[in-house]
Amino acid sequence: MKALILKIFVLLITFCPVYSQNTLDERIPVRGLCVKAPNTNELDRFVTFIDEELSRLQTNLLILRVDYGYQYTRHPELADADGLTAEQVKKLVAVCKKHGIRLIPQVNLFGHQSWHGTISNLLREYPQFDETPWVELPKGEYKWPNEDGLYCKSYCPLHPEVHKVVFELVDEIVTIFEADAFHAGMDEVFYIGEEKCPRCNGHDKAQLFADEVRKIRNHLAAQGKELWIWGDRLIDGKTTGIGMWEASMNNTHRAIDLIPKDVVINDWHYERADPTAVIFATKGFRVATCPWRNSTVAKKQLQQILSLREEATPVLKDRYLGMIQTIWTGNTNFLDLYYGVKKNQDPNGDQAGCFKELFAEIAKLDGDLKE
Repeated sequence: MKALILKIFVLLITFCPVYSQNTLDERIPVRGLCVKAPNTNELDRFVTFIDEELSRLQTNLLILRVDYGYQYTRHPELADADGLTAEQVKKLVAVCKKHGIRLIPQVNLFGHQSWHGTISNLLREYPQFDETPWVELPKGEYKWPNEDGLYCKSYCPLHPEVHKVVFELVDEIVTIFEADAFHAGMDEVFYIGEEKCPRCNGHDKAQLFADEVRKIRNHLAAQGKELWIWGDRLIDGKTTGIGMWEASMNNTHRAIDLIPKDVVINDWHYERADPTAVIFATKGFRVATCPWRNSTVAKKQLQQILSLREEATPVLKDRYLGMIQTIWTGNTNFLDLYYGVKKNQDPNGDQAGCFKELFAEIAKLDGDLKE
């Protein structure tokens, strides 16, 4: 009798899909999109996009770059005029819950506190937090490269008042989005430990970066939340030959050995399929690979992740999370491109096209599994 039951069980495992582990979630657990949060006027269209398109594409993660596009109550002085209200955010939360999409809000911390000639809301209202206050942004167009050697400003991580403000933003945004994780950005931090800074001067840049990551992580962990960040500052740009943009040339890369291993790394590479996910996984981090506008690169990255998950040891396998498509224009522009309302004008690539092609490849995986 026992032998008969065992045979039946083996047959069920073999032929019944309910028991099969060879599912899309098994092959590529994270299938994500990172995009700028909609403003008030863009909300309904974006909710429809989630409801009809992201659900159809089996997207299960949405990172929304909120920054100051929310009507903060604890710091209303930092809110954009057209930022989402609490009631509008709940519409996003509801549609994501409906389709099992994990929703993670992002507010850029540390770096990216200005863009071209525009200062961020944080440094506009709290200029004392500026790591490079001697660089004054001119009115009008101000692009990289420039005489100041400034790409975008950072806040000083050692300013005694900066974290009180920053953590109040983090707490409010995580709460209103009902999120179990928070994305802190932290990419392209070029201005750190500056010689003219009275607090940071002389400090090890890797230690400064690691301490800031740890501070944010510990604050979130106390509430049972995860920290997600971009991974470029943790890659040695010189040794790998990757350079200063998608890796670090200002000595922050050693922070990879100084930060908690439960920080989730978003490893972005846009021009080549650099296999740096292996670096993060072997250091003990969970990592997702992030393309942008080159579909050839994106499809190579997808194959890398699939191969790594297939060939890795059981210990390493689940650290390779999957793929997150990044979008670096406004919400309306992305949807216009996605729906064909406007034609792509970027001579260097097509981010909406890349998203479509990447998720078409993912859909093929699902089709193969069901055959």
